[in-house]
Amino acid sequence: MPKMKSKRALMKRVRVTGSGKLKRSSSHISHLSHNKTHKQIRHLRKASLVAKSDQKRIKQLIQQ
Repeated sequence: MPKMKSKRALMKRVRVTGSGKLKRSSSHISHLSHNKTHKQIRHLRKASLVAKSDQKRIKQLIQQ
């Protein structure tokens, strides 16, 4: 049986930290930012961690 391929689209959006957690960038920042407050935009710049309930499923897709 051939090897499973990792989902390349997901690999571009998620990276694995040293402790094995998954880091992702925030959504809602790419456009329509004139409707958002400066504080909102500032906080959306920061990366955040993937929810614990999704980690197992996503790690399986990226195979790490």
